[in-house]
Amino acid sequence: MDTPGAVSWRGYWPAAPTPFAADGSLDEDAWRALLRLYAEQGVHGVLVNGTTGEWFSQTPEERRRLAEIAVAELSGQIPVVIGCGAFTAAECVRYGEHARAIGADGILTTPPPYVHPSQDEIHAFYRTLSDAVDLPLMVYNWPRGTAVDITVDTLVRLAALDTVVAVKDSSGDELKVADTCAALAGEVRVFGRFIHRRGMAVMAEFGGAGNIDGGALGAPFAVPFYEAYWAGDLDRARNWSARYERLVNLLVNDDYSSRFASPTSQLKAAMRLLGQPGGHVRPPLLPLEDPSALLRLSEALDEAGLHPCSTSTGKR
Repeated sequence: MDTPGAVSWRGYWPAAPTPFAADGSLDEDAWRALLRLYAEQGVHGVLVNGTTGEWFSQTPEERRRLAEIAVAELSGQIPVVIGCGAFTAAECVRYGEHARAIGADGILTTPPPYVHPSQDEIHAFYRTLSDAVDLPLMVYNWPRGTAVDITVDTLVRLAALDTVVAVKDSSGDELKVADTCAALAGEVRVFGRFIHRRGMAVMAEFGGAGNIDGGALGAPFAVPFYEAYWAGDLDRARNWSARYERLVNLLVNDDYSSRFASPTSQLKAAMRLLGQPGGHVRPPLLPLEDPSALLRLSEALDEAGLHPCSTSTGKR
């Protein structure tokens, strides 16, 4: 495989939701429409079958099909990274091998959820995946979902693995993200929360690749933020970051939980309000249907400048 420095991953990426129809079936037409929307919005990469993609409620066949469609729709335009999350390294490897076979740009996984692995076990898990799949690998640190936090020291060890090229940090700990950027500068690309003035300072001092957001509601603000930042127009970048921060503060709590429902249920309700092809959630998640909560969500989107199609139920 090419050296880690060969990947150019950066900027604002959606962790794409998987559109399900009302009956729970996979809505391939909506999936294609969503991928095309992301291309139109100018996002800088797409993550498929991550947490927001509800990988946990999909069959292996569905996960592979979604990956195949995403690569077919977006290959050559922006990076497509496939989530390979699973409870064992062997299962992650199978998804990783499929991602490589279809021409994906890379793969991502958290440590195995539920099992509370030690730091050495986390390293062994990623080493197994790195040894088996010759494809750029993004390490995903998400303590809220896995109940383990990958330490900076362990991230340094993981960065030495042949295929590890990036880290997605969703810990919500900004100081730790800054420490991670400093420790891994020049080694791997770090995705975290950088669309604010403190984040700009971290990127300027230690580096920082970008943000990977559930669903990319913030694309209208975050895409021009990064492009202004890269161009050196810091005043313009600050203006876009303020609009993005406003949206995030209205919808998301500091620990990455959401204000009106569980994160993916809130996201898909918001997308429906905005006329975007997010589809429905699949059990064990439940749709956000409470009229009062939907009204408050609609008002929050409107306050952030996204202007929903409906201010009542979001049903179209």
